[in-house]
Amino acid sequence: MARKPLDIAVPDLSGRRAVVTGASDGIGLGLATRLAAAGAEVLLPVRNPGKGAAALTAIRRAAPHADVSLRELDLSSLASLAALGKTLRGEGRPIHILVNNAGVMTPPDRQTTADGFELQFGTNHLGHFALVAHLLPLLRTGNARVTSQVSVAANQGAINWEDLNWERAYNGMKAYRQSKIAFGLFGLELDRRSRAQGWGITSNLAHPGVVPTNLLAARPEVGRDRDTMAVRMIRALSARGILFGTVHTAQLPALYAATSPDAERGGFYGPRGPGHLGGPPGRQKLYSPLRGTEQAQRIWRVSEQLTKVPFPDS
Repeated sequence: MARKPLDIAVPDLSGRRAVVTGASDGIGLGLATRLAAAGAEVLLPVRNPGKGAAALTAIRRAAPHADVSLRELDLSSLASLAALGKTLRGEGRPIHILVNNAGVMTPPDRQTTADGFELQFGTNHLGHFALVAHLLPLLRTGNARVTSQVSVAANQGAINWEDLNWERAYNGMKAYRQSKIAFGLFGLELDRRSRAQGWGITSNLAHPGVVPTNLLAARPEVGRDRDTMAVRMIRALSARGILFGTVHTAQLPALYAATSPDAERGGFYGPRGPGHLGGPPGRQKLYSPLRGTEQAQRIWRVSEQLTKVPFPDS
């Protein structure tokens, strides 16, 4: 007998506006589809219009009454982030859910963003940091929940404070871990500052476990012309239901964190299977690199300086 697929209930989201980054494929597309099916108006900020159009088609096929639309965004460009912020603030509609899901992983050679930051640090962390800052008035009006997608990679490593952009000695995995540690520290500090300053925002973290998505697949735009050995192995085991999750199960922790009335502010959610690599979603013990409040305050200050996008003091 086939096993019943893992799933969670999503509350009615009618009248709520949601923004999901990285929603043109993979986990992000699944998240956007579930939010739209639950009645939310869903915005997909995308870099590639063709992939964005295909995502809209897929969402409307799965949820025929979905209210979903595209906006233009390149997370690796501060100018693009500012432009999206201006567009959405001009629309003047509150944002109730923001899922910071997009990311880039382990280019074999060091690459930089449009603004000269190491690509992973600049996209995964600084891009989302600037996005939240630009959208803050709308998030405050919507009493938003912000869910930031980190990674099991954030359970190891550290922030390379002496060389944040890895100009001296690039290591793709160490740089990826740094980007996700910085991002996780930011997500937790966002919740602390919101509570202290009355912003009305709740912020939490999620991670998808390990799953065969495009992060490790062939991506010529990041210098990877073929699938990695790791993604081939993960794909084979995932297909057999061994250890690793699927694209469906991998979306559930962030979906729970972003929508469940039981998800806690400042909480951390991920798969509950062996090694937290797959399985049903649940509360996780916070990784040790994410626990330091001084580190979180420091990365916040540095991120404001690097992006030149300050948050208000109150």
